[in-house]
Formats: sequence, structure tokens, C-alpha cells
Amino acid sequence: MEQENQWSEPSNPTPAAGGSVGLHPAQSPYNARVVGREEVNPQLLILRVQPDAALFDFKPGQFAVLGLLGSEPRVAEAAPEEVIPPGDKIIRRAYSVASSSRERRYAEFIITLVTSGDLTPRLFALRDGDPLFLGPKASGVFTLDRVPPGKAVILIATGTGLAPYISMLRTLLLRDTERRFVVLHGARFGWDLGYRGELESLTRLRPNFTYIPSITRPDQDPHFLGLTGRIQALLEQGVVEREAGIPLDPNLADVFLCGNPDMVSSVNAILEAKGFKAGRGKEPGTIHVEKYW
Repeated sequence: MEQENQWSEPSNPTPAAGGSVGLHPAQSPYNARVVGREEVNPQLLILRVQPDAALFDFKPGQFAVLGLLGSEPRVAEAAPEEVIPPGDKIIRRAYSVASSSRERRYAEFIITLVTSGDLTPRLFALRDGDPLFLGPKASGVFTLDRVPPGKAVILIATGTGLAPYISMLRTLLLRDTERRFVVLHGARFGWDLGYRGELESLTRLRPNFTYIPSITRPDQDPHFLGLTGRIQALLEQGVVEREAGIPLDPNLADVFLCGNPDMVSSVNAILEAKGFKAGRGKEPGTIHVEKYW
């Protein structure tokens, strides 16, 4: 889903106050602006984007497209560009929406800096009020639509693969008090665990929610006091059963996977050995995967 190096001609140009580099404001392809910006760490950014018109409807778990012209500045940490993109073409990339579908003012995204990429070094250079392109609709089937009501969901992610789950929790957790939700999130360091504070608060407030964070480089983050190790190893050690009291049983829970392809592949094999199956055609399955790389 996330792909760098996608350039395209501006489509359906709409005016945006402030314009864009190299274009007259009336010719700007931008249709949204930044209304919130939080650096979780120097390489992890939460961006809130407000469209000039009404925000599209979407389901928690879906993704939308962000874009900037090739002429826009990049952050100083970015690597030199081997191929400089055309300044008058929009670089586009899809990102999962992290905000609640009930939030109508803006769409929120969490983004990792790819120093050699085309788009993320430009997104990191944005400041409050800066214009950008936001796709006119959301897409994707990585939602809870095909999970039976009341059935537990185990949401497994690495890095920014957490984003679609944040949207699900923000939208559904407060009103869906019967379904059990579990988030198992892995990262290299504690400071890479985006939304950690919010998820820890939800654990205290919602008895049907369990948050299980883990890091893989504890020797470089001695202040982190939680679990350590790769997601796949923790699953084999029974972390979900131990921390949430939910057996890894396809009759009792569906599992969602989003993040590093190696993690997804390894966990998928573990789940299949326990009787979980991916959906095929009209058969919904009990494993749901978003290809996030």
C-alpha cells in the first residue's frame, strides 16, 4: 500500500490559499492543508490534514492518498535524490487513516520518514497551514465488516502498520463494549511505539481492550520496561492468551496483520498451524492482511 516514487500530473486543480511552489495559487493542485503536526520522534510524524471541501466518508481501516509537487522542499535529513522528480507533477502515496470515521474536521495519518524516498521527506517539511493534496476518497477492505459481531479481534502490527487499528479503536471501542479488542504492536525502540500513551489510557479505561507493546532492541532502550522480542516469538510463547485471556482459536477470534512483510509471513504461518485461514472470494476467513510495504 505504501509506495514511494509515484509521480502524476495534477488532476482536477482546485484553488488553495497560499498556492504551491512554482504555480500560481489559482492553478494549485492542492485541496487540503495541514491543521496539526506532532513529531513522535525525528523519524515518526503524526499529520492532521483538513480538506478544503467536506471530508470523504470512510470505514475504519481504509486508506487515502496524500500528495505533494516534486518542487516542494525536503527536510535536511533526507538523502540526496538520485532522480529528481518533475517539479510540476504530484508525488502520491497511500496511507491508512488513523482518525475516527466520526471525525469530520480532518483525516489523521502517521508517517515514517524514508530518507531516500520522494514523498515522506517533503511531508516532514510541512508545517501548520501548509497546503497539500488529499485524495477525494478512501479505499480498502481491511475493515471489520467481515468479522462476525461480538467476535474478538486481535490486531497485530509493526511500526506505522498500527494506523488502521487506531481508527478502528477510536471509532468502535467506546460503543462496542461486548467485543474484545487486542493490539499487539512491535517496534525497535519504545519511542517508536506511536500512540502508546493513548493506547495505555484505553487499557485503563476500557475493560474489553488489551494493549501489548514490545520492542526488539532493549539494550539500546533500557528505560522501556515492557515486553521484548519479535511479534512472532511472543505469539508462540502465548502472549495473547497470557495478557488478554483470549485463546488463539479461529472460532473465538479473527486476527489482523499489518506491517513488516517478514512479520506478516511468519505470523501467518503460526496462525495457519492453529487453524486460521485467509479469506477467499466470498469466504471471509479469519486472517486479514494489509500489505503495508
